[in-house]
Amino acid sequence: MSVATVGRPCLSVFEADLPSVAYEEAASPDEAHRNLRKALEQGPIAMGAHGPEILSYELARTTLRDSRFCPPPGLGLEAQGITSGPLWDRVITSLLSINGDDHTRLRRLVSKAFTPRSVTRLDTTIVDVINELIDPLSVAGRAEIVADIARPYPVPIISALLGAPREDWRLFSAWADDFFKLFTWNVAEYEREILTAWGELDAYIDDMVADRRNSLTDDLISDLIRAEDEGDRLSIDELRMLAAGILMAGTDTTRNQVAAAVDVFCDHPDQWQLLAEQPELAMKAVEEVMRYSPVVLGAMRIAMEDVELEGVIIPAGTFVMCNTAAANRDPDVYDEPDRLDITREGAAPMQTFGAGAHYCLGANLARRELAEALRVMAHRMRNLRRAGLAQWKPIVGITGPAVLPVQFDAA
Repeated sequence: MSVATVGRPCLSVFEADLPSVAYEEAASPDEAHRNLRKALEQGPIAMGAHGPEILSYELARTTLRDSRFCPPPGLGLEAQGITSGPLWDRVITSLLSINGDDHTRLRRLVSKAFTPRSVTRLDTTIVDVINELIDPLSVAGRAEIVADIARPYPVPIISALLGAPREDWRLFSAWADDFFKLFTWNVAEYEREILTAWGELDAYIDDMVADRRNSLTDDLISDLIRAEDEGDRLSIDELRMLAAGILMAGTDTTRNQVAAAVDVFCDHPDQWQLLAEQPELAMKAVEEVMRYSPVVLGAMRIAMEDVELEGVIIPAGTFVMCNTAAANRDPDVYDEPDRLDITREGAAPMQTFGAGAHYCLGANLARRELAEALRVMAHRMRNLRRAGLAQWKPIVGITGPAVLPVQFDAA
């Protein structure tokens, strides 16, 4: 953050004649990244389709950690004219929307359950799930990555994390599909389906909690029931809310990031081969792929008061996008930022999981899921290449390949 020149008042961000940036209509991720790079070359802040966008690594990192910027309470519903009603009431009480002391309290309690142990106990499940998905594909040496692997992959793992029986994962998959209609630009059309799915999950979690209270087990729901801080515990409403949040946060982003990673490696066969030969690079591969081709390009924030950034004023109430995709390719921070290198050493952490109070709670699990998927696929799907054109979803919200046909050496 900079200080205005002495004696010269700062202009509002809307009056400062900042460069503009457009990427949501880009035909491909590469085009979107080129547009972001051009804007970043002109300055750390640009005007995007919905307001100011923070582009540079250091400014994005600082803004995400600044308590004067908070996630919008409706997670974007305001932009569609939804500011009240049952869906609004649901959204504003979710962990993604809560701020201040309430958010700190919930994070403190939940972090006691979301420990590294909670993730490592899923290792066998994660490996089993990805191998089971690849098994029927390996003989033919062909796959449609989205439908065959990426889409079904995370839900059985989230189900196991929560403690649901393996056979119920299809229920969780259907609920997740309906939840993600919340992030479309025609939410009103899907409101009934979203609320129905939310109610069904609530009832399911109520049954799980009632069962666990009598006999705690080794799963996240039991850990959340156990979670306590100086006598403070989670209420049943909070348990329901967190279960829905975990399902939402842990499903679609992972689905799309797995597919996006495979798409990237199709363009970098040497890196895929290197991962097959050195599986210990899997975690580095996740870090690099999520830097190079993230499926979430930024984090929404609202200025809670007038804030000066880089010599301009962001007025209170302004919607701001911290564009972590641009920050992840900032040449002031990364050497050759447009080069994919899974052996990259000493690089600054990518910011795709956010920063500050709202840093992704499930980042450890997401990294583990992605690393194991890439490690197993690189080992079992040698000589990976596209078998047709990859089709990408719009570069907005959560993006990623819609269709990705590939070929590889048959088993």
